Amino acid sequence: MSRSGRSRNWQLTASTQQVQNILKLIRESSEESWLWLAKTLKENKKPFSEKALLDYAKQHPNTTVNELMAISDCTLIQARKILDELEWE
Repeated sequence: MSRSGRSRNWQLTASTQQVQNILKLIRESSEESWLWLAKTLKENKKPFSEKALLDYAKQHPNTTVNELMAISDCTLIQARKILDELEWE
């Protein structure tokens, strides 16, 4: 996280996994003062690529379709396709 010059604007440089970890920590902390950050991160989150979804599913083999959709905001078809690919590898 860095500031742009002397302004009040901040810039966060993070991988998709790091953003997911930040969102998880904010949810678990139940600290209302950080909800604005969680909202901003969700609004500006880049969609997972197919490779990123497949990598996530490999790291978490017990992931269900619903969990994959909730984490990545992918469609039902995309989630099923990823889990099918993982199963048939």
